[in-house]
Amino acid sequence: MTFKNDGRDEGQDIPVVSFLWVDVFKSKTENRAITYMKTRPVPAWVTGLGPLRSGAMPVTLLYRRQAKAASESTSLGHNPAHCNETRIMIRTQGLSVQFGERVLFEDVSIKFTQGNCYGLIGPNGAGKSTLLKVLSGETEPHSGSVVIDQGLRVAVLKQDHFEFNEFDALTTVLMGHGRLFAIMQEKNTLYLKPDFDESDGMRAAELEAEFGGLNGWEAEAQAGELLGGLGIPVSRHGLLVRELDDGDKVRVLLAQAVFGDPDVLLLDEPTNHLDVESILWLEDFLLSFQNTVIVVSHDRHFLNRVSTHIADIDYHKVKLYTGNYDFWRQASEMALRHRQARKEKNEDRARELREFIARFSANASKSRQATSRKKMLGQLDVEAIAPSSRKSPHIVFSSERVHSKEMLSLTDVSKSVGGKSIFEGVNLTIANGERVVVVSRDSVATSTFLEVVAGTQEPDTGSVRWAAAVRRSFLPKEYSHLFDVDLSVIDWLRQFSEDPDEDFIRKFLGRMLFTGEESRKSVTVLSGGEKVRCMLARLMLENPQCLILDGPTNHLDLESINVLNNALSKRSGTLIFGSHDVELIESLTDRVIEISNEGLVDHQCGYAELRQRRTEESAMLVGA
Repeated sequence: MTFKNDGRDEGQDIPVVSFLWVDVFKSKTENRAITYMKTRPVPAWVTGLGPLRSGAMPVTLLYRRQAKAASESTSLGHNPAHCNETRIMIRTQGLSVQFGERVLFEDVSIKFTQGNCYGLIGPNGAGKSTLLKVLSGETEPHSGSVVIDQGLRVAVLKQDHFEFNEFDALTTVLMGHGRLFAIMQEKNTLYLKPDFDESDGMRAAELEAEFGGLNGWEAEAQAGELLGGLGIPVSRHGLLVRELDDGDKVRVLLAQAVFGDPDVLLLDEPTNHLDVESILWLEDFLLSFQNTVIVVSHDRHFLNRVSTHIADIDYHKVKLYTGNYDFWRQASEMALRHRQARKEKNEDRARELREFIARFSANASKSRQATSRKKMLGQLDVEAIAPSSRKSPHIVFSSERVHSKEMLSLTDVSKSVGGKSIFEGVNLTIANGERVVVVSRDSVATSTFLEVVAGTQEPDTGSVRWAAAVRRSFLPKEYSHLFDVDLSVIDWLRQFSEDPDEDFIRKFLGRMLFTGEESRKSVTVLSGGEKVRCMLARLMLENPQCLILDGPTNHLDLESINVLNNALSKRSGTLIFGSHDVELIESLTDRVIEISNEGLVDHQCGYAELRQRRTEESAMLVGA
């Protein structure tokens, strides 16, 4: 396959400086970009001034914009995110991908246009990551072609966490802009020459001109701000990537992908390994990002907030729909109801469609590029959305009453890992029926706390006491060792059932989409998604009065995450969990336990309320 350049846009790049949480407008008289600063609160972790302190607006330069786009803008208040909406950034022509006899998708001809964010969804194994690799040129299609406009720069979130082990974090980010980094290297080589001559001087002048045109003088500051926004402090910017933990390596690679304002940004599961605050920062960044984004994610809050379109891989096709994930999901469910009720009166169906689009319109102002979204409402076509071929598991949790008011108590509990103190002197009580989320920038801290509570780790000091006769079940983050046994899926689940009858076990497995011969295959060959479905089936069998969950949505597809969320919402028992899924956290919690370098803080409120409090307090500090 060859990547074609059709050269339809000959605009020259000009430097444009903007800020995070800034609207960029175009000047009618001078035809140049100006900036307008909004009074919007700053996340405290960006400034490094503590959870409720903030001192200044974090600067993130949005680097370059097309001069041609500027020339097309004639009035103050015009948003550049919409000035080139019809420009095609990537298009595919008759694209087909298959591995052996297995077809992922075929004859796909679609267009991705400027200023939009496309959420790429589909069942596990449908080919989402493969499609991104084909678009980036990393993978060859079976047939067809990818066409990219001339001069466009495509950036990809790297999946190899070891590729940049010998570079420091800041340099790794700078390498995200290949041409800029090459200029920096050549400049340094020239200036270090002991016999620097006139020809070297001429070449250096050429490089300096190009360097300035690419906003090179701001490059290191921009790279540092991206790292800071993702939670890596300045003190760690000079560390080699191999010295960072897995979570920080992902943050560095993500900063590398978004650095330098690429024209097209391809992101495969960018929220993996990120804490909640970093995910929210990334959402804000993409909301202000003016170019094209194509992203694969299983984070519903993330997809709903940043997506202007959904690209759905189903039935071996890729179809584009206007709207975010929730709109697509609800429209798909509606399409299925209509298909199942063909005799329904046409006027009833039309009324339901009008009401549905009206509800979506009411929320449009909360979506990415709100003005553009409102214009798109006229294009919404629910009838064009086919019912999905996906199947969802059936998850139901029940729990018996606990007569004690207190579920458990921690008294003077401390724990260290690898010589590092995670928490010290913790004293708290969790009441019967409470829903508590444990959050931290450090995933080890979250997992350690949950393991101590569950009893799989002993505290260094203090005690954890449960109410008498309470049944509790724990879903740890790491459970692969439980599947290192040569058992069928039926026999594996039978270990955790009081009723060994095979028909009884099969019913539970059927709920989790293990039907027929699938229930007889060895657990050693299960995928990550199949393993977590087995673990959820185990939890349902155990019928605990307290559920302790560490990353319960990991490895699940979007449909299964929705079902799990609904099941936990309906459950009445005590819930203690850790997760990076913002929607799951906000919909379930009435209490937040936060672990940071400053210690453990017990917030007696839900996560949404905590975020709102911090937003208001930060706004007051910025305005002071």
